[in-house]
Amino acid sequence: MSNQSIEDGNHLAVLGYEQSFDRSMSLWANFALGFTYLSPLVGVYSLFAIAMATGGPPSIFWIFIVAGGQFLVSLVFGEVVSQYPIHGGIYPWTRRLWGKRYAWMAAWIYIWAMIVTITAVAQFGSGFVASTFGVELTRGSTLLFSVALLLVALVLNFTGTKTLARVARIGLAAELIGVIAVGLYLLIFDRKQPFSIFLDSMGVEGEGSYSAAFMGAALAGLFLFYGFEACGDVAEEVSNPARRIPTAMMMTILVGGVSALLSFGGYVLAAPDLQSIVNGEDTDPIPAILESALGPVGAKIFLVIALTAFLSCVLSLQAAASRLMYSFARDGMIPGHRWLSKVSPTTKVPTNALIVACSIPLLICILIYFGSEQLLTQVTSFAILGIYVSFQAVVLASLRQRLKGWKPAGPFSLGSAGFIINVLALAYGLFAMYLLAKPGTSGDFFADWVVLIGLAIVAGSGALYLFIAQPDKKSDAPTGDAIEVAERLRGVHAKSS
Repeated sequence: MSNQSIEDGNHLAVLGYEQSFDRSMSLWANFALGFTYLSPLVGVYSLFAIAMATGGPPSIFWIFIVAGGQFLVSLVFGEVVSQYPIHGGIYPWTRRLWGKRYAWMAAWIYIWAMIVTITAVAQFGSGFVASTFGVELTRGSTLLFSVALLLVALVLNFTGTKTLARVARIGLAAELIGVIAVGLYLLIFDRKQPFSIFLDSMGVEGEGSYSAAFMGAALAGLFLFYGFEACGDVAEEVSNPARRIPTAMMMTILVGGVSALLSFGGYVLAAPDLQSIVNGEDTDPIPAILESALGPVGAKIFLVIALTAFLSCVLSLQAAASRLMYSFARDGMIPGHRWLSKVSPTTKVPTNALIVACSIPLLICILIYFGSEQLLTQVTSFAILGIYVSFQAVVLASLRQRLKGWKPAGPFSLGSAGFIINVLALAYGLFAMYLLAKPGTSGDFFADWVVLIGLAIVAGSGALYLFIAQPDKKSDAPTGDAIEVAERLRGVHAKSS
């Protein structure tokens, strides 16, 4: 296909939809949305102590491994979104690449994974709110601040795509300052450990093999590198999305990878008592590292920056989840689809879907408040596996279409390398899912199998609704038409050239 691309409205018409949104999101705003969803600041802060206690300093190499694997996935997604630049991402992609029931399951799992992720980020962010304002973090204050983050993000999302883009750019700036600037400062001016420390396990393996400890630390990377798909969730609000979204996805992975390396590496090298972190004695080491390096005032400034990043992350997650639900509802595939598919005539956002994307996490926060202290971990444990399952549903469906003769017709194309990249992305995804789903060895059945139990509950309830209510039979939106659409797009382009 030529380097030119057809007009956005014409492309959407070929796919069977009318323009309903304002295309006010630029490449940088789209990248900022994906980056603040991926949020290396949030990911590294949340996982640093666990990764160090499990795999020691060499766990940093998981950032390279997972970034490489997810970059392959982003290339596959790039070709798909370039042909199908429509709202909802994973749902319409799997529907058009495979079929309605396949798409239902992929999207159902992904919706719940996103909703739980929104809850978790709001809960983790409450700690930053408490620290910023000097409030003791109790169960009550955690609930209060979590609800506040969810509601503030909802209000901002209600005001429209321009606000979303503006806050995403502010969040991007906060992320870059919080991870790259602070990471570089720690590396250059406050290094207390030699660079060789990254090859030292510091005894985490005990009497066993270090390879087992290293594999256990895979979460250090697996929890970090998703969120780039959010760039495609808002495709109908992006100008020239067939070109810009694939670029934004790849930028999210590359910049996120560099940011995570600098941040993680900086914390390791600047830790005054690294052994206590590795031994699991210091379970929240980053505040002490920052105060030691930056002083009380510098640490407080970092808290404000981190809080901005958390708010932007919640905002981006809500926006992505609402667009996925809107896309699901527009095709009549979800309960309450007429209500959920409404778009505000003034702000041009799916307000009802946004309400749901805020309300369910809010209810889960209340359940966590009244439940056990481990409920947050139990509730969120399936989320990452659910997201990887949904990702690989797209990768597998894409490979299936290639085997049937599909040649992607968007302006972003991998050409002859597309097939091998698709195969490698699928192999990586299967490996990642194995690491995430592998049962623990504590002897506590529920704790060891909670990830698979959570996924089974979500997938089982989705399958039950699918086979009882049969929403796929009530939807006449296009499905399984990748080869046909590619031919139509080439024909439209030929006429417009």
